[in-house]
Amino acid sequence: MTFDQLGLSEELLKAVSSAGYSEPTPIQAQAIPSVLSMRDVTGIAQTGTGKTAAFVLPMIDRLAHGRSRARMPRSLILEPTRELASQVAENFEKYGVNHKLNMALLIGGVSFGDQDRLLMQGVDVLIATPGRLIDQFERGKLLLTGVEMLCIDEADRMLDMGFIPDIEKICKMLPPRRQTLLFSATMPPEISKLASQFQTDPKRIEASRPAQTADTITQYKVELSMNDHKARRTAMRRVIESRDVKNGIVFCNRKSEVDIVAKSLSKHGHDAAPIHGDLPQAYRTQTLEKFRNGELKLLVASDVAARGLDIPDVGHVFNYSPPPNSDDYVHRIGRTGRAGRSGESFTLVCPEDGKLWDAVLKRVQKDVETFMPEGLEDELKALGPSSSSRSSKSSSRGKEKSSSRGKERPENSSNREKSRKSDRGGNDFDLLPPAPAGPVVGLGDHVPAFLQRPV
Repeated sequence: MTFDQLGLSEELLKAVSSAGYSEPTPIQAQAIPSVLSMRDVTGIAQTGTGKTAAFVLPMIDRLAHGRSRARMPRSLILEPTRELASQVAENFEKYGVNHKLNMALLIGGVSFGDQDRLLMQGVDVLIATPGRLIDQFERGKLLLTGVEMLCIDEADRMLDMGFIPDIEKICKMLPPRRQTLLFSATMPPEISKLASQFQTDPKRIEASRPAQTADTITQYKVELSMNDHKARRTAMRRVIESRDVKNGIVFCNRKSEVDIVAKSLSKHGHDAAPIHGDLPQAYRTQTLEKFRNGELKLLVASDVAARGLDIPDVGHVFNYSPPPNSDDYVHRIGRTGRAGRSGESFTLVCPEDGKLWDAVLKRVQKDVETFMPEGLEDELKALGPSSSSRSSKSSSRGKEKSSSRGKERPENSSNREKSRKSDRGGNDFDLLPPAPAGPVVGLGDHVPAFLQRPV
């Protein structure tokens, strides 16, 4: 099948051909005709299968007829992250080159003034993250009553990031008669509920088994005997150095780990830079652009880069540790092995990661080969005693402190007793007779008669 058979306009087919595409992917072949026929669509496909073009292409065709009005966008695309929103905007520019469509990008980290001017000019396509969209709506700069098409992209990521209440709020601002598209890599029960709530008789398109890893990716695990950050950083460097890495992404579970690992790699001569949600938007955009252009070898990232980012020629993916959510593992390693290319993924696994790794294996439903760079095992053994001695020293210091605190107690007990008396506001307890020395004696032979009556 070719794009000519999907019912797209001549102008759009020229743009697709100029972009270098001739045959649609399975999700595109099934979704595009349904979107053009104005049906609601729920699309499920693994990462890297062209979900973005599956809704961008027919949306451009639908919007080719009509006129935009100030502050009233004709279509709305919701994205979970700024990077994904920017990427969809690039797709619209690439495929809409032969159409005169206005587009606005509403994301955080950009001044409200520039966005306000675009909205006042009138836009056909509004691409936004939920938070900034609600901000602009509440500021009175945006009306959503003219939206004809709504697309919720990466819906499962929206769920992970806690955006579902915002999505529900936004849907209530939209007109009830609209076309609603929902695209996701996985379909957990919460997303199925969302689809049933806001879609009418949607066509469900499942181009591949959810949470399935591509066959073009060779997966490895690197088993570590200790849960030590220095050991992890050392192992990560040795794994990278053992492969012919043209470019790669290193994924970490925490933003603080991203900064530390990026700094460690840079310190040891690797071309690496961090990217995560706490960094300024301008820096994130610049770093991502450098990585796309080949000016940056290693991108150290949080899961902000795990979903949907189209960087087609990533050779390697490295996981500093297994992700808390097994679905994220699929999305992480899906950054490599795209568009038929081969790729490799490596995950550092220590004994404490056992449950997380078991969940990953259950999700991917295949065995993952063990990999150990030459000499790494001996290097980690050499690190072991030093780290353990440091921990023993710290624990002994803690014991010394606790024992010294224990020695101080008898000396300060009288002072504390005085303070307790003053807190009670007087010395009435001093009038009581002192407690007798020795063990406490019970009633003995002087038990009252009423206590000796049989019950």
